[in-house]
Order: sequence, then structure tokens, then C-alpha cells
Amino acid sequence: MVAKTFGSTVSGVDAKLITIEVNVGQGTSFYMVGLPDSAVKESQQRVESALKYFGYRMPRQKVVVNLAPADIRKEGSAYDLPIAMGILKASEQVSFPELDQYVIMGELSLDGQLRPIKGVLPIAIEARRSGFKGVILPKMNASEASIVNNLDVIGVETLEEAIGFLDGELEIEPLVTDTRDIFYHSLEDYEFDFADVQGQENIKRAMEIAAAGGHNVVMIGPPGAGKTMLAKRLPSILPPLTLQEALETTKIHSVAGKLGNEATLIAQRPFRAPHHTISDVALVGGGGNPQPGEISLSHNGVLFLDELPEFKRTVLEVMRQPLEERRVTISRAKISVDYPANFMLIASMNPCPCGYYNHPDKECVCAPGVVQRYLNKVSGPLLDRIDLHVEVTPVKFEEMTSMRKAENSSSIRERVIAGREMQVRRFEEHKDIYCNAMMPSHLVKEVCQINEGGKKLLKTAMERLGLSARAYDRILKVARTIADLSGSDQINVEHLAEAIQYRSLDREGWAG
Repeated sequence: MVAKTFGSTVSGVDAKLITIEVNVGQGTSFYMVGLPDSAVKESQQRVESALKYFGYRMPRQKVVVNLAPADIRKEGSAYDLPIAMGILKASEQVSFPELDQYVIMGELSLDGQLRPIKGVLPIAIEARRSGFKGVILPKMNASEASIVNNLDVIGVETLEEAIGFLDGELEIEPLVTDTRDIFYHSLEDYEFDFADVQGQENIKRAMEIAAAGGHNVVMIGPPGAGKTMLAKRLPSILPPLTLQEALETTKIHSVAGKLGNEATLIAQRPFRAPHHTISDVALVGGGGNPQPGEISLSHNGVLFLDELPEFKRTVLEVMRQPLEERRVTISRAKISVDYPANFMLIASMNPCPCGYYNHPDKECVCAPGVVQRYLNKVSGPLLDRIDLHVEVTPVKFEEMTSMRKAENSSSIRERVIAGREMQVRRFEEHKDIYCNAMMPSHLVKEVCQINEGGKKLLKTAMERLGLSARAYDRILKVARTIADLSGSDQINVEHLAEAIQYRSLDREGWAG
């Protein structure tokens, strides 16, 4: 007899339906076909032990398990539960009248307990799209799957519970979660707030501009000046996630297995801060079984690279394309996977190896030429993709001990949202552009027009400060964002003047 159950495999951030066919016939062998990897093949031992634990038997006949479509590689241990169900039905130990109405996934332990799996959210989305009544999953994954509405999410702890439910002997209520209510109540739950930062008003202003226009930022300053502290608070002033963005972000974290137990929809923008010893594969994604990297885990959020020149050159260079295209494609001989990577890059660095070049009080002890060599560790093409270069100076004692309350994140965020709303209206005809930082060069000329006074100022600045040609577009984009924050339709001279000061590393002789 042939029995069919349904499972799913994850490719990139989307899932594909897998049909598990089990045939029990004459003979004594066990075959598993359909491109299974070692973890899938080993399911025979786990399934047999779990079935015996609950008093069922493994057929002593020829058992063929086919995972269709046969040309897609099947990986991981999540096929244990559907294979067990198919064997029970094909060997006529149970009837399972509704077996074809559920997508079933789960890893079995030897005593029949179910262990959690990765990628549950895209699996649940695919199950609903394919018209299934529900999904049967390990109980620890049920809350994640319940993000998807109009789908019965059945969480089970053991193989026996799954058998009892499908055979109609055990009633399990589908898990229902009011995801939207939880999501909207969690939007403001930020751990860090700009109210904690004393002084540094000019850096806060730069962060506000970056958040409003989606600009990348590099902060240059001595150790202890507050670069990391400021970067950690940036997500708290970014516009709140939309439901669509939250779903995209949660899918990526689900595929990577980063959600944990009792997970629900991610309501805050991600903040990822990898150590400078990270490899290029860990940053961009990849591996034998491709997994999302840090740039995809920071999708719709912030990627913070502390001590930028300490990162390996190859690691920084692989970011250049994702910064432009907002996505990364991982290609292997037999598979090509796309991961979204729309993130804001925030980097921090010391101005020199000792950390005190341009310090107001301490003297730099670096030898001549060392400062320039240190800055050259970060390539020009990467700096070209960073709009704001901000010099961070140490906070004075009077500011640190001041009792004056600093402005909190929520009031800054209101201005950022107002600035973003202007950009949404401006780019409504351009599908892939939603903030000023994403403007291509041809659109900069159209959107960022300046008057004669502005042209004179920009010309003078480029000549006197020795600004490079690549700084021109960046200054115009930042000036457009500053104008948006002030509610102005035109880029005025004062907007340009403020934008020019955020190009420190483009000045000739900055480190000379």
C-alpha cells in the first residue's frame, strides 16, 4: 500500500512543498530516495525507535520512502515525523482519515519526543498558500507558526500525540495568537533611549539625519567618546516596522534558527553587531547548506561594524554589492539562493592606531604615515557607499554631570517619521526607492536641485576643503534629507552647509 504525507523544505526565505510517499511491499529492505542528505537517511533509526517506544512496529517488509520532487536536495532531521506517519498508514497500523490535509514536520528523539525545527514560519506560509487545513509541528514551534492566520496550528509534544490527533482519538485545539495585537503593543519596547546620552548633540543630529534618509554612517573618534553607545540607540529613532517588514524579518530569523522557543513576530528593527574577526561567509551568508549571514539578519534594521579598520579587507569588500542591490545571491554548483539585505550600515573607527589623532587634549603618538595607512585599510569604494562621516569628540565633564534631561528617542522619531513621509510621497512612482539614500544618480539631478547661492557654496567647499568628486552626490542626498526634516520643498544654503560638514574623510589631507 502507498501512503502520502506532506512536509516542506526551505530554500532561501521561502518554503517548497515536499510529498513524502511510503510504499510497503514484499521484501525485507528499507530504501530512502529523493536526494536525502545524511540527516534524512538516519531518520530510519530514530523513527523505528520512536514507533517501538509507543507499541507500534516497523514493518519487516520492503519499505520505500520517496521524497518528491526528487531533484530538490532534502536536508535536516525535520522529516522524521511525516515519514513515521507515512509508515504507520502504509503498513495499515492506523487509518489517518485527514492525513492529506496537514503539512507535518518535526524531529523525533528515540523515545518519541518531538524536538523544535528551523524555518517554521515560511513552512506555515507555504501550507496556507497551498490550501492545507493546518500544520502539525513540535509544540515549541507552534507560537511561531501561529503568526500565520487562517491556518490550524497543531502543536504536539510526542509522536503518540500526533498519532492520536490524526486518528481522531485525541482532540487538540489549534493555537490562536493575536499576532497583530502583540506586534502593535511591542513597537515601542526599545531597550536603549537617546535620553541616556548626555551631550553629543551634533552626533545625535547626524543620527537623526541618517535615520530620516536611510543613510549609512561612519563615526570617527577616540576610544570612550560614545560611538557604540550612540549606534545602539539608532533603531529606537527609526520609523516603526510595518507588518510586511516584520514578516520579512521574522522569516529570515526563522530560517536561521534565531527566534528561539515561544517566538512571535519581530516587532523591533534588528540591530546586529558582529565581531571584527567574522568571516566573509558569516557576514554575507553561505556555507554547504546556505544560511543567511549577518547582513540578511539585519534586514530592515541596522548592521553595526565596530572598529571598522580591524575587519579583514575581504570581509568589507563583499559588502559592496549588497549595499547597492539591497539583496545577496549565494550561488553554488547545484543551488542559487536569494536573501534580502536591506540594512543601514553604521560603522565606527578610531582615527589612528593609538586612537588620539585630532584629540583636543591628548597627543597622538603614531609615526608619520601610520594614520593614513590605518585609514587606507577601509577601501575607497566602501567609503563611497557611506553618506555621513561624523567626527566624535569626547564629552566634556560639565556635560556628563549636567542634570539637564536629554531629548528622548520618541520625540526624535516623530521628526524622522515626518521626514520619511515626504520621501514616500516623492518616490511613490519608483517602486524600489523609498528613502533618499536609495536614489540613483539620474534621480539626484532631478530631485536635489539647488539655487545659485547653493551652487557657489558647494563649489567653494569642494575647492577649499579638497572634497572629492564622489562627495558631490552624497552631499546633495544628505542636504535633501536635512531639507525634508525641516519640512522644506527646496534645498536651501543652510541645508547644504550642514551636509558639507559630514564629509570628513573626503577632505584632502584629513589624515596628513
